[in-house]
Amino acid sequence: MALDKLKSPAGSRRNIKRVGRGEGSGHGKTSCRGHKGQLARSGGGKGPGFEGGQTPLQRRLPKRGFVNPTRVEYQIVNVGALNVFEAGATVDAAALCDKGLAHHAGRPIKVLGEGDLEKKLCVKADRFSAAAREKIAKAGGTAEEPGSGVNVQ
Repeated sequence: MALDKLKSPAGSRRNIKRVGRGEGSGHGKTSCRGHKGQLARSGGGKGPGFEGGQTPLQRRLPKRGFVNPTRVEYQIVNVGALNVFEAGATVDAAALCDKGLAHHAGRPIKVLGEGDLEKKLCVKADRFSAAAREKIAKAGGTAEEPGSGVNVQ
């Protein structure tokens, strides 16, 4: 089977209704919009969330709290999960994505201290908890934060 030979089933694709192309087409003059009124105008109709004049739901519900627009959301990786790497390996965002421990290589990563590390690793992440630093150092590895100049051995 070749992609250029594929055809959709008969009757599954219909021609579009071409309006405003003369009276002989059956869709001329008012172009199937009727005479005057809101829906006959260009841009006419009700917007999303319109509830017939009733106060819309997004205005009825109370607003709560504050959402910080500059918040940094870290991807969380626990120290115990790093045991999937070979001893002596360098663990960075790309390596974590390859193993499925992080989902986006471009987003910042924070290593937390849940679990135990049994291998000597060079871990590069944006942030480390104190417990994670301690466990990485205890296993003989290093915890590096790029740009901060902080290396713990």
